[in-house]
Amino acid sequence: MKIGITGHAGFIGTHLYNNLGLDESFERIPFADEYFQNDKLMDDFVLQCHVIVHLAAMNRHNDADVLYKTNIELVKKLINSVKRCGTKPHIIMSSSTQEERDNLYGRSKREGRKKFVEFAKSGGCYFTGLVIPNVYGPFGNPFYNSVTSTFSYLIANEKPVEIQIDAELEMIYVQDLCQEIIKAIKENNYTDELRLEYTGQCKVSELRDKLKAFHNTYSQGIIPKFNNRFELTLFNTYRCYLPKDHFPVLYTKHSDNRGSFVEIIKSNGEGQFSFSTTKTGITRGNHYHTRKVERFAVISGKASIKLRKIGTDEVIEYIVDGTEPGFVDMPIWYTHNITNVGEEELITLFWINEFYDSGDPDTYYEEV
Repeated sequence: MKIGITGHAGFIGTHLYNNLGLDESFERIPFADEYFQNDKLMDDFVLQCHVIVHLAAMNRHNDADVLYKTNIELVKKLINSVKRCGTKPHIIMSSSTQEERDNLYGRSKREGRKKFVEFAKSGGCYFTGLVIPNVYGPFGNPFYNSVTSTFSYLIANEKPVEIQIDAELEMIYVQDLCQEIIKAIKENNYTDELRLEYTGQCKVSELRDKLKAFHNTYSQGIIPKFNNRFELTLFNTYRCYLPKDHFPVLYTKHSDNRGSFVEIIKSNGEGQFSFSTTKTGITRGNHYHTRKVERFAVISGKASIKLRKIGTDEVIEYIVDGTEPGFVDMPIWYTHNITNVGEEELITLFWINEFYDSGDPDTYYEEV
């Protein structure tokens, strides 16, 4: 099944594109924002797609009229392209619970969805209209995509956080949203209005306090305890905003005539510890996780630990030497590996926040 995503490079689009790549039954059709300005490129894209997930939209603008007109125009351009091509794709549009609010963003979403409904009723396409709560998760743009992104960025970088309105938030984790979209694709769920349930709820002040508590614990090298999945997803969101120079974190090494002792990890929750030895020049890893919290702790030998965010080219490298033991944590959606770059055997301890399950390993191979 060939699937295209307008707004492919955005927050939700990037996550959806990556999730679709985990299922071999899908073929992803590339999209670029400039297609909206070129009828031929837009038509070439539409002609290839069985399913089009319409995510492209402007979320914020100093001029609300520009925001409204832009979002309506994007809907019209997609409909006009489908008309020119004479195809009948399944179009899935992401709308928002802000449809119910008296603002031009919500109005643009409501009226855009209405235009797709009318087009589907005329026989031009199959349609699913998703009405989505506030979306949060890793890699959102601070001050643009969500309050969770903004607070996570500010707190991880130790900047002040201000609350203007302490509203009640109903939120859906971006990974859960992607699975709902994939479900609608696979089940051919055609409906004008499919309201998605939120997966997390708290006041703005409670969100700030949770993220601050994570930071206060994590900055001491301690993995927080997660009382539920909502807290785990918030933690995975928060830690993607840590500055790159946060790692490697060096351990305190206690030595005497008996040898040395190093506390590897403290966790307020459960987890699994393991270790490996690696010969000179050998590389381990080259995989990524979508939910797991994982720590590499080098206690002997010299290692190169490399990470690359899926869908990007930038490789981050950390050199960790066992003469000054340290650790690096693996962000979700970053493929990673570890190479012995020293002259002696490398000893690495690993901790992960859940036991290994061969039926659901959450481990995907990709070269760094």
